[in-house]
Amino acid sequence: MKSDSSIKIPPLIKRNTIYFAIAQAFVGMGTQMTPTLGAIMVVRLLGSASLAGIGTSILGIGRFLIAYPVGKISDTYGRKVGMILGLSLSLIASLIIGLSMSLVSFPIFLVGMVIFGLGVGAGGQLRVAAADMYPPSRRARGLGYVLTGSLMGALGGPGLISAAQALSHRFAVEPLALTWMLVPLVILPSILLVFQVRPDPKEIAAHLDRYYPGYQPAAINDAQIKVKISLLSLFRHYPKLTAFAANFAVQGNMTMMMAMTSLTLSRHGHSLPSISLAVAIHVLGMFGFSIPLGWLADRMGRRLVSIAGLALAGAGSILVAASGLYWPITAGLFLVGLGWSCVNIAATIIIADTTGPLERARAIGANDTFTSISAILLPLVAGPLVEFLGFRFLGFLGAAIMLPPLVLLLKLREPSPGKYE
Repeated sequence: MKSDSSIKIPPLIKRNTIYFAIAQAFVGMGTQMTPTLGAIMVVRLLGSASLAGIGTSILGIGRFLIAYPVGKISDTYGRKVGMILGLSLSLIASLIIGLSMSLVSFPIFLVGMVIFGLGVGAGGQLRVAAADMYPPSRRARGLGYVLTGSLMGALGGPGLISAAQALSHRFAVEPLALTWMLVPLVILPSILLVFQVRPDPKEIAAHLDRYYPGYQPAAINDAQIKVKISLLSLFRHYPKLTAFAANFAVQGNMTMMMAMTSLTLSRHGHSLPSISLAVAIHVLGMFGFSIPLGWLADRMGRRLVSIAGLALAGAGSILVAASGLYWPITAGLFLVGLGWSCVNIAATIIIADTTGPLERARAIGANDTFTSISAILLPLVAGPLVEFLGFRFLGFLGAAIMLPPLVLLLKLREPSPGKYE
């Protein structure tokens, strides 16, 4: 019997991975519109920064509402169904948000952001699909391959915004509105690529030995097959608890920072393309190192990569708020994104390692539901804090959020990568 790490990746898995990576690249161009433009749009619609983080918080509400239900759908009908549902919702929402800016309507903006949040939340099933297609010793790298596609989205995002600004005068459409109206042009190819994935990753996960000759899967007993997933049962499992807590911290911190940083840069006179470039560099940190981080998680362990991620995110938060200068803020955003990437990959794989394919989508959906709470609350808190205490205070808050999950991870025992005590 071959060792798990010596088994070659089959051509079918490579093909599906490429499809998912390209689809993720297109999706990344659209999803970075909210952190780039959300606070600016709210101020444009309301004339006040006190609710600047509400767009990002509403995005979190959408993810909170759909993460677990779409996980159940994906566990029942397959991962492709969940992903196509998410992409379709995102397409519809982008048109609604564009319309809200054209009509200067805050209520329409809220509706669009809720639907967009539903779409982004459902799109999280891409992580499940990526983990499904690889054996445990390759699982983090498999996720890294797919997430790297978002790097292309980061590079394309500023181009999409610049194109909207260039075309807005020709079509007599407000640049912010036109930017969102162009998003469907990058979502449609993603839907077509997901349709091309065969077989469904859920089918691959259930029969890894069919696709990896020589791979011997771990035995699955009846209790594992019939297990009922709930947040309470997941929190009782210590490795999953550490994954949930770490994701909660980095996701909430990142959404808080992104919700307010674009507004701060705008107030300092930086243009939309410059702000988009800062966000693109942030997204480079989020996804540009996914493959080496996946390799590290497979070789050195998920715990070590998670701890490094929390440290990087905390340091980046302090740097973002240390001054009003463009490049220090941008460097801090990069570190916040890199820290998030470490935790996102390692924590997702911890959940996949400790959950069978029949309930994996629900487990990751439950994680996304929990982490969405921080993505809802922290941006809402950030607006009043910036208004009354100043932007610098957010840096210390962001660093403090990393401490509780760091304590939990230090107590986690992982004798070898993917094996937990």
